[in-house]
Amino acid sequence: MSDDHVYMTLAEGHEDDARWAFGTGFEDPLYGVSTAVPEGVDAGLLAADCVALGDDALVSAQRLAEWTTRAPELEEEVALANIGLDLLGQARLLYARAGQVDGTGRHEDAYAYFRDADDFRNVRLAELPNGDFAFSVVRLLVLSSWRLAHFDKLSESPDPVLAAIAAKGVKELTYHRQYAAEWAVRLGDGTEESHRRMRAALQQVEPYLGELFAAHDVREEVVAVLRQVTEAAGLPMPVYRPLSGSGRCGDRTEHLAPLLAELQSVARAHPEATW
Repeated sequence: MSDDHVYMTLAEGHEDDARWAFGTGFEDPLYGVSTAVPEGVDAGLLAADCVALGDDALVSAQRLAEWTTRAPELEEEVALANIGLDLLGQARLLYARAGQVDGTGRHEDAYAYFRDADDFRNVRLAELPNGDFAFSVVRLLVLSSWRLAHFDKLSESPDPVLAAIAAKGVKELTYHRQYAAEWAVRLGDGTEESHRRMRAALQQVEPYLGELFAAHDVREEVVAVLRQVTEAAGLPMPVYRPLSGSGRCGDRTEHLAPLLAELQSVARAHPEATW
């Protein structure tokens, strides 16, 4: 499929908009999918779900991008960058779908670059600083396992566009989870220092598990994955704690605003620029 068809389904009305440079050169997973909202589907709720899932992906992608030139090895730098690009692609599709069904007609740039931190609805675990490599591995393991379980269910969504986005995402997230799991076992069952860091990372993630399970009912699937990985790595299973605050409701950490300031700086400085 030629580049002319990339994201064509979600870009109706914005054919001449070249502001977002990513996504070209890839097959459009939604080409030919009807964009009409099916009867019985609440367009407002659909848009809200797409924005929240898009925010999770965009913020996670930005954190992964921060490993560029800083990863332990070049191979891991490339892997993390590719995972981030997968998530960026998911964010594009989800934002575009939200703009179609929320009545605003906004394109993906509007959601990514021209909202403030208080308007984002990502889970808070995604916005925490990277910390060391162990923390980023544990976070990726948790978020990819959680997102994969949710996308697996969404692949049967009554909305055909969201179902197509989820089906494509399942393939990508399966790799993300596998990558993180392999590193978790390698570090947990590695040196005394790597084991110590992995235990510390699990403790850092624990307080945010409740938020994930409250956002989407996939606790059983995620716990099963985490138990399998931690047992293989010789690590303690993280403890589930009741929900305390929620990014889905607009509760933010102090870390999101600086992340967005960096992410959005060029677009806000040159709002009508094209490239």
